[in-house]
Amino acid sequence: MNQMIPPPVPTTWTTATTEAVHTGSWRAALPRYVQAPSPCHLACPVNGDIATWIRLARERDFRGAWEALTRHNPFPAIAGRVCHHPCESACNRSGYDEALSICRLERFVGDHAIAQRWSFAAPPVERDASVAVVGGGPAGLSAAYQLRRLGYRVTLHEARDALGGLMRHGIPSYRLARDVLDAEIARVVALGVDVHLSARLDTPAAWAALRSAHDAVFVATGAQRQKRLPGLDYAQPWVVDGAAWLAAANAGAPPALGRRVVVIGGGSAALDVARSARRRGHAVTVLALETRAQMPAQREEVEEALEEGVALADGAMLVAAREGPGGLRLACVRVTFLPGGPGAPFVVNRVDGSDFELHADAVVTSIGQDPDLAALDAALPADGALLAVDAVQATGADGVWAGGDVASLARFVTDAIGQGKRAAQAIDRALRSRRGDAAARRDWAPGPAAATPRDAPVELASIATHWYPRQVRAHAPRLAAAARLAGGDEVQLPLDVAQALDEASRCFSCGTCIACDTCVVVCPDLAVRRTGDGYAVLGDYCKGCGLCVAECPTGSMDMVEEVR
Repeated sequence: MNQMIPPPVPTTWTTATTEAVHTGSWRAALPRYVQAPSPCHLACPVNGDIATWIRLARERDFRGAWEALTRHNPFPAIAGRVCHHPCESACNRSGYDEALSICRLERFVGDHAIAQRWSFAAPPVERDASVAVVGGGPAGLSAAYQLRRLGYRVTLHEARDALGGLMRHGIPSYRLARDVLDAEIARVVALGVDVHLSARLDTPAAWAALRSAHDAVFVATGAQRQKRLPGLDYAQPWVVDGAAWLAAANAGAPPALGRRVVVIGGGSAALDVARSARRRGHAVTVLALETRAQMPAQREEVEEALEEGVALADGAMLVAAREGPGGLRLACVRVTFLPGGPGAPFVVNRVDGSDFELHADAVVTSIGQDPDLAALDAALPADGALLAVDAVQATGADGVWAGGDVASLARFVTDAIGQGKRAAQAIDRALRSRRGDAAARRDWAPGPAAATPRDAPVELASIATHWYPRQVRAHAPRLAAAARLAGGDEVQLPLDVAQALDEASRCFSCGTCIACDTCVVVCPDLAVRRTGDGYAVLGDYCKGCGLCVAECPTGSMDMVEEVR
């Protein structure tokens, strides 16, 4: 019997697996997973983990979203109302349809936390070092919060009879409801901050005693000295300081102004004065050097003011004011306004033949304020009208840091909050280093944070946008103008749950993996494998085609060249 000879096995045939065929040697580049910063994170004044908390909100984990928010900012409900939201200008989504409504989402999460009466966890440790915070505005409260969470004994000294600073005395209740302000401040104080109200440190001796009694001091006393216009006689009763008038108006007792009011200034404070005066029945004109597009006030504030009947004379300045039988006659002229660069003054050029006149009963100037440094008696080095500070808010004096309006021209609430946080980080490092703690040399992190192997932000080109349907940005409604003028209710109304969830779903989660498995599904070589909560690229089999990188919906992968 002839023995059967099996046919030869084709060279491309195998009954085993392809695991033995290491095709990865064909490639020139290898994909990798990255934790890269989103543009909104880099633009955020408090460096908030925006993609992280929005993802948690999208998953309806509102408590987790609030905790992620408050690692960096204890006031999400406040910031969600008054922040100038540079994060939205940086949002990658703006290059696709419309920027994400980050500020409105932050307000939603913050309001939900207030409604649920959530509180901060007690510090995990209690340290024997003490820190004095001088000033109960956004910078001081932020520093007190971060330091107290780390276990330091914190004493907060506020010159006025209530905490809040600019948030209470400078921002009207129709922009920031007082129950919201009180609730978020109370939550910070409840951590165990020792508060001293009506505690004015107005002598060099008082400052020296404070410094000797504490291991560190954070100065956040704000700006109180009114800037003055050369064309006005400030001895006249019809010239009024905008900050003083607004503080009195917010307290319910504004000084009388007469029927016609001209407010000079183009920032948020000037708009707050103008809109508050409208609510008290005045006819108001805002006179601003800048054009409407150049005004430092937020666009929404200008739009709302115009809706409320405030007249705007933009790109113009006051030349002279004189009294007449019918009231004040203000000589004005049109100008071109050229903003100065960093550290450089702005330039104003008159437009020939553009003179005009305004009639008024009072002039309210709101062109900014400078800090009052007299009580410090040169104990802390100054930089012009401000206290001089370095990148971590340290002054030139040992053990003293400073932030907010006393040390910065970035006159926004969230900038002050960020400076308070940054100072708290530096104070923590300094105090622990003083005690020989080796960990003090490591980067400070108040909570869990993923490693960031790449510093470059994720660009829109890195996002596979075809995964996202085009959606209209959530526009929160406003109270009708007539209703605004009739009462003191908040103008901007909140998102409801459905709107918030829809808006959160628009987030690209730039640079943050969302565990969607897209890379696993699209890989033609089965070279991507899920490993626990993450993924791994199997180098033995990856040919470096880059399909996983091209299809990543969050830009959380990139290609790196392999040099052999």
